[in-house]
Amino acid sequence: QVQLVESGGDLVQPGGSLRLSCAASGFTFSDYRMYWVRQGPGKGLEWVSIISSKDILVYYADSVKGRFTISRDNAKNTLYLQMNGLKSEDTAVYYCARRRLYSGMWYDDYWGQGTQVTVSS
Repeated sequence: QVQLVESGGDLVQPGGSLRLSCAASGFTFSDYRMYWVRQGPGKGLEWVSIISSKDILVYYADSVKGRFTISRDNAKNTLYLQMNGLKSEDTAVYYCARRRLYSGMWYDDYWGQGTQVTVSS
């Protein structure tokens, strides 16, 4: 059974830092691209960052570029998101997801339960 379990969310002040983790199981983690996406209060889903299966390519949304860093440890089956310089607009539930290629298109086929990040003074 595929499982993705996020952790590390917390209440922090503006300018603070957090590191989110996503523990993966039930599949060969090193074979898949992974993805962080978030949903703020009253907002739709916003992609945050993507990392390739062998940590060769990374992508960041403009809103987090220069502040967030995605990484993975394939030996530990874990995905990370280091978040620095947090802003109030970063407040959201953060999800990790598995990315899979079908017919030349990338899809998110499994999601975690999410972890809450709240940035407030």
